[in-house]
Amino acid sequence: MKKKPLTSFGIVSFINEETIGGILLILATIVALFWANSSYYASYHHLWDEMKVGISWGDFKLIGSLHYWINDGLMAIFFFTVGLEIKREIIGGELSSLKKASMPIVAAVGGMVVPALFYAIVVAHKPEFAAGWGIPMATDIAFALGLLALLGKRININLKIFLTALAIADDLGAVLVIAVFYTETINFSELLWAAVFLIVLIVANYAGVRRTVFYAVVGLFGVWLSFLFSGVHATIAGVLIALTIPARTKIDESGFVMKLGKLIDKFKKSNPNKNPLLTNEQAYVIDQIETLNDKAHTPLQKLEHALHPLTAFFILPVFALSNAGVHFEGDVFRMMLHPISIGIIVGLVLGKFLGISLFAKLVVKLKLATLPEGVKWNELYGVAFLAGLGFTMSMFIADLAFTGDSYKQIAKVAILTASLLAAVIGMFWLVLSTRKQE
Repeated sequence: MKKKPLTSFGIVSFINEETIGGILLILATIVALFWANSSYYASYHHLWDEMKVGISWGDFKLIGSLHYWINDGLMAIFFFTVGLEIKREIIGGELSSLKKASMPIVAAVGGMVVPALFYAIVVAHKPEFAAGWGIPMATDIAFALGLLALLGKRININLKIFLTALAIADDLGAVLVIAVFYTETINFSELLWAAVFLIVLIVANYAGVRRTVFYAVVGLFGVWLSFLFSGVHATIAGVLIALTIPARTKIDESGFVMKLGKLIDKFKKSNPNKNPLLTNEQAYVIDQIETLNDKAHTPLQKLEHALHPLTAFFILPVFALSNAGVHFEGDVFRMMLHPISIGIIVGLVLGKFLGISLFAKLVVKLKLATLPEGVKWNELYGVAFLAGLGFTMSMFIADLAFTGDSYKQIAKVAILTASLLAAVIGMFWLVLSTRKQE
């Protein structure tokens, strides 16, 4: 039997969930901005930054603001889901072969390197602003796919798949940047414990342990807590734990079909009750079918299928609600002319477009990849502009890059401005380039 690609629940379903999640993100952002700039700003600040929650047991204390728990806790689940997506795509998706992966990966590299370079050039005369170079590297897949959905059927599905694969490769790059460049003080003994628990998970994977509860307990109380106390951002733990989740089935397809057929025959031959209830024999066969079904699924696919709606419909909108509430004080226009702001806007709008477009052209010119089927260069250019929507990840990196609230505010104003510009230009470009196809 021909082996089907290892996908969790279908690329179309994935894109649909990201699209709805993108719409929720937009709504959460609008609510946060209105809330933070209304007469209720004090309640916004109190809810997310002043109200403390956590646990304390003797010398052990784990207490922080809701903002802290969202960024270090809920976002760790988001990064865990990202890690599952990356592993799936590498094993059997759009990143599973050199030919498939070349275009989105090379384009993603260009979309990270060029924006960071542009930012560095803009703030070259101000070393104190240099830490923000990672902010314009990010792409918010939910926002971008949410906007693409507004264009309906005029957008080729392969263009959406390209953007999805590019954003996943971009997420991997962002994770590496956070781990390497945005970690200040490191507690190596805690990292050593994290490594020990990761080895336990890897060994369990190879030993055939498939209970998701085991991976959740060891991952949460071992790896995540160790990272939390190590100084390395705890969200990195989410990606690393995801890479240890089993991606193999306990039974192959032919074995599954054969055993399922036998169980169905057994169910058909059993004598039914003369009432709606199942007989003991029928109930036993159904239990065996459920056990067989579990063996035919991979824990990776089941977890991604369960967590993706949670991250798209809850975690990311909550993150936007707690992080996008920029309180505009003073001269906003002056903020826009600040070197940090100019660097971010130039990086996200122009840097992303040039980086993705030029690197994609290069890889096609070298005949290492081809354009996705049915996609034209003009359409890819429009997507390159949409990739300048750095919102979620850019906001996240901005919080790590700067310690001063004033710099964070400038960065977030710039991210909102750049994302709006990228969205308007990208959508206008795609409307023009697909007008004839409609």
